[in-house]
Amino acid sequence: MRLIQCDHQGQVRAALVESEEQVRLLDCDTYTLANRSISAGQPLSDTVAAALTDTRLNYQALVDAKRLLPPLTHADPAHCLVTGTGLTHLGSADTRSAMHAKAQAAEEDMTDSMRMFKLGVDSGKPVAGEIGAQPEWFYKGDGQCVVAPEAEIPSPAFAEDAGEEPELAGLYVIGGDGLPWRVGYALGNEFSDHVTERFNYLWLAHSKLRACSFGPELLIGELPAHLEGTSSIRRSGETVWEKPFLTGEANMAHSLANLEYHHFKYPGFRRPGDVHVHFFGTATLSFADGIKVREGDRFEIKIKEFGRALRNPLRVEADAPAINVKSL
Repeated sequence: MRLIQCDHQGQVRAALVESEEQVRLLDCDTYTLANRSISAGQPLSDTVAAALTDTRLNYQALVDAKRLLPPLTHADPAHCLVTGTGLTHLGSADTRSAMHAKAQAAEEDMTDSMRMFKLGVDSGKPVAGEIGAQPEWFYKGDGQCVVAPEAEIPSPAFAEDAGEEPELAGLYVIGGDGLPWRVGYALGNEFSDHVTERFNYLWLAHSKLRACSFGPELLIGELPAHLEGTSSIRRSGETVWEKPFLTGEANMAHSLANLEYHHFKYPGFRRPGDVHVHFFGTATLSFADGIKVREGDRFEIKIKEFGRALRNPLRVEADAPAINVKSL
């Protein structure tokens, strides 16, 4: 079962994807659906079935009119936290082999990144009841940094790079009892400044404070262990870069449960009513292949199990005046 959100007559409404051409409107938004399920103690799929209306909409018309919204939102962007984890994916067979070979190097010869990766390989998938290794973790922003599918994804004028990161994102609502509830999963473009990040890993935090996008569809239920997708960049109607990518737990050094535990173990991330968008990482980047994106390039990320591709054109923001802090 997959859902989208759209602007319907000025209201945020969820809709069930019935086919590539048609969606069926629900009587509320996804956030309300999730809270109904939490309160009723029932599966989200049952809540969706009870919320269906008789109104059906043309999916492509929603895309063309740019009425698609992220599949989970909060009315107050400050109550949507966007975060993620890195060094979580094993990558392709060749990449995996190379990384494993490096992981056998002497401890004193290993980089901090390789040590972090090796921790995940060694203990990122603990057995039930045990706690695994902590992953790399980063903060992207609140709901203001989220860009709707099909909308322009902005890169600040001061950025050194504006590169896509094709990932899965977990979408969550914190219940009134302070427990996190996973609503589902979505395709994500985590979008980072890789030049800044590569200069020094201590600048990772700076490189991540950027816009991002996820959707357009929310996958409800269990996530397949093995997923194969395609990430591409289109320029003036032509494909300038395209590459397959792998995700899902079978292609990761960490289990999803371990990544979720190490995020939600902090009480500040279990504030009742909040929405969380958590990116799970990737091993495939156009930047690694020497691609330099331009304004107007369109990122496209697709996994067949998630329905329609996540698409966003790039917009480079104009220079802004320097920020001068004033004393009171």
